[in-house]
Amino acid sequence: MTEGISTKAKGDDGALSKQHLAHFYSKRRSFVLAEGLLFLRIQKSFMLTMPSAKSKITAFLHGTLTGIISMAGLGVNIDHVATVRQARQTVEPDPVWAAAEAELGGADCITFHLRKDRRHINDRDTRLLRQTVKTKLNMEMSMDEEIVQIALEIKPDQATLVPEKRQELTTEGGLDCLANFDRLAEVTKALKDAGTVVSAFIDPVAEQIQASKKAGCDAIEIHTGTYANAAGTAVQETIDEIRQGLEFALSEGLIVHGGHGLTYNNIHPIAAMQGFCEFNIGHSIISRAVFVGIREAVAEMKRLIEKSAKG
Repeated sequence: MTEGISTKAKGDDGALSKQHLAHFYSKRRSFVLAEGLLFLRIQKSFMLTMPSAKSKITAFLHGTLTGIISMAGLGVNIDHVATVRQARQTVEPDPVWAAAEAELGGADCITFHLRKDRRHINDRDTRLLRQTVKTKLNMEMSMDEEIVQIALEIKPDQATLVPEKRQELTTEGGLDCLANFDRLAEVTKALKDAGTVVSAFIDPVAEQIQASKKAGCDAIEIHTGTYANAAGTAVQETIDEIRQGLEFALSEGLIVHGGHGLTYNNIHPIAAMQGFCEFNIGHSIISRAVFVGIREAVAEMKRLIEKSAKG
């Protein structure tokens, strides 16, 4: 027994969930990589030979492939349920219960960030989430040795490596894979050897994408915070940067996720891009949940992603 929960709590359902997850993830990756790359290659070829037909060809290819490429999944970050709890140093609201509610609302993944300072999610939450989450469990984490050892113990389905500073309110930009390459490669290998898929949370910069792949990462999560905070003409510039990063990462054979600062109001241009595997969204969904409940807040975001993907 661990903290009142049987180690067999998931039973046969847990094994079935694991098999389903592996099949789901493998299928999503093959669709996104194969069809996404096909789109880029065909479009490039036509652009070189028939520049004047660009708009018609692009529209045709998008229409043909929209039904083939899987719609991006939704990862729900439940950190800020714990933030409310910690504001009073009490036992509620419980982020573990919030994760179950998010899954009932249609979440494809539950994301949490175990910080070194335990400002919201704590060790108890981490272990109970591993025991109870039925979809994919994504652990956001720094490369601090204590946190790495916890990840190796609980074995989340996915680990997303992020930069972390004690003074920040939230993550302030992507991990510098070049400056931290040796440690990134070391942690990535350890996590993958334990059976965990590894993603790096990075800015959409070619050099960072290449470094993450060289370090052994299976995936990247494009930092969308710059887009979320942009105004005026900078909005379109950041959208273009994200699109370029997405296309480059796909060409490098990486799974591509997106997240940070995405809301019900700004998700459309990003979710409309073909090739993303998953979006991780937390603060906006938890804020909405105050008024409509977690299940409905998750369902609303899922509908927006689906609508955007269909154009």
